[in-house]
Amino acid sequence: MKARGGSPEVKEVFMIKPVAPFVGVVLVALLLLRSAPTNGADKIRIGYSGATITNSMLWVTQEGRLFEKNGIDAEVLYLQTTLGQTAMIAGEIQMCVYSASLLTPAHLQGADVVMLLSFLHKPIYRLVVRPEIRTVADLRGKRIGITRFGTVTDWTTRLLLSRLGLDAEKDVTLVQSGDVPVLVNGLTAGKTIDAAIMQPPYDKKLSAMGMRVLLNMQDMDIVLQQTGLNTTQKFITRSPDIVRRVVKSMIDGIYFMRNNPAVAKRAIGKHMQIKDERDLEDSYQLLRSFIQPKPYPNLEGFKPIFEEAGKRLPAAKTANAKDFVDTRFIEELDKSGYIDGLYK
Repeated sequence: MKARGGSPEVKEVFMIKPVAPFVGVVLVALLLLRSAPTNGADKIRIGYSGATITNSMLWVTQEGRLFEKNGIDAEVLYLQTTLGQTAMIAGEIQMCVYSASLLTPAHLQGADVVMLLSFLHKPIYRLVVRPEIRTVADLRGKRIGITRFGTVTDWTTRLLLSRLGLDAEKDVTLVQSGDVPVLVNGLTAGKTIDAAIMQPPYDKKLSAMGMRVLLNMQDMDIVLQQTGLNTTQKFITRSPDIVRRVVKSMIDGIYFMRNNPAVAKRAIGKHMQIKDERDLEDSYQLLRSFIQPKPYPNLEGFKPIFEEAGKRLPAAKTANAKDFVDTRFIEELDKSGYIDGLYK
């Protein structure tokens, strides 16, 4: 399915919709498969939006049993693209790892979603293109794949095109393709898309299949709030101690990741289906390079999102990034000296 950036179809994704019936069915099915709960632990469901390295701190924290250490029985669920936020707003899950570009429009339209922690605030995408595309100018008139409108791939692609002097509304066609594996297949086949932004190690896989990496966004030093741990103010109000312990678990997980590469790589390999040892090592080193010991949300990183959202949602033009985050829990750990103490 494809559409021009300014079509009604694009605008539709910025609306907050009730959870479709199948969402509940999917969650119920997943719940039936869950493992036995940890005795005495508080149960929580945490979603994530895709099998990418930027989501991997959730898996590493689970693999290292840091949730259990902090009295949390965490069920980690893969909920594709926008489904996790929809389920979180509906109360089907309590937290979800996804990008600020998805959180922002929902918040602007009245949802009480906020970011607690940031796992990435500079894009690590590579722009991967078909072999016949050799320059930025060759992108004009081409089809660029994204997962879904309103997701991080959509917003980051628009920002990148703007930085390259191209108009996402006029110069290219944005194509909704589904999750990352579908984008990979679509790009190699060349029948539906001609280019897409990809995180490692997918760019290497595509290069090996004859595709071309046109540019690396890491070289552009763009500040853009991307993946983070999100929840609702409603859940914070109802269960602040659980939120506090989940945040602590993730902080512990970051320290654990840096000191236990074998376990971290096992978690990454399991969820991203990476078997090659070199790819695993590269993915682990990439994770180490961008994860901060004190993962505060980046307020400056919300500004490009507000600018893009302002084209559709007038409230974005006067938005304050502080209203989109809740840092009380990480601040408690930071000011108490707990985080610094981990690294001494």
